[in-house]
Amino acid sequence: MTKKLLFILVLSLVFGLKSKAQHKSINPSDVIPFQVTVEKSTYKGKNALALQIKGEANGDNTLAILKDIKFHNGVIEATISGQPLANAGETARGFVGIAFRAALDASKMEVFYLRPTNGRANDQLRRNHASQYISIPGYPWEKLRKETPGQYEAYVDILPAEWIKIKIVVKDETARLYVNGAAQPTLIVNDLKQGKDIRGSIGLWIGPGTLGHFTDVKVTKED
Repeated sequence: MTKKLLFILVLSLVFGLKSKAQHKSINPSDVIPFQVTVEKSTYKGKNALALQIKGEANGDNTLAILKDIKFHNGVIEATISGQPLANAGETARGFVGIAFRAALDASKMEVFYLRPTNGRANDQLRRNHASQYISIPGYPWEKLRKETPGQYEAYVDILPAEWIKIKIVVKDETARLYVNGAAQPTLIVNDLKQGKDIRGSIGLWIGPGTLGHFTDVKVTKED
């Protein structure tokens, strides 16, 4: 039988095996930030971590990586919210998501993220870009969209500045993204670009011009 390990972040972290769970308060010091600021926040009734990009970012490794987690296969659940900052450019979409199998130096990771302002846009093409997969290094959204249009992004009904529940199911080279409790995945990736064998942590990810909030992160490890 596969041994499962469980981690939960609700602005407290629960380490659960067969023994009684142990609780540890989560602070910004419990994550490793890369090109982002991390602060405690109360947002729409939930204790959360708030992230913004610090200065001018270089690349897509803009995230806060959770310490003391090593993930390969399993299930990641989280409640997230993204919105464009008041001073953001017109291309800002409130980019917000979760990285997995993330190296602690942010040099490698897989990422599912959302563009919340696209969810109910009047332009159908923008709607089709509401969810996205990218992989670091080597596979930014621009490359994936140009070489394989539509394969690594999909429509989903979401709104900016609202809580969105996501679930990511990972098995070897395949990952599935579920949004707001849907029985069927919004986006399926059958060829994770960094390969099926890498392990790493979980990251709270945002994109340019975004104010992101994260809470209720739960990680179930299958191996």
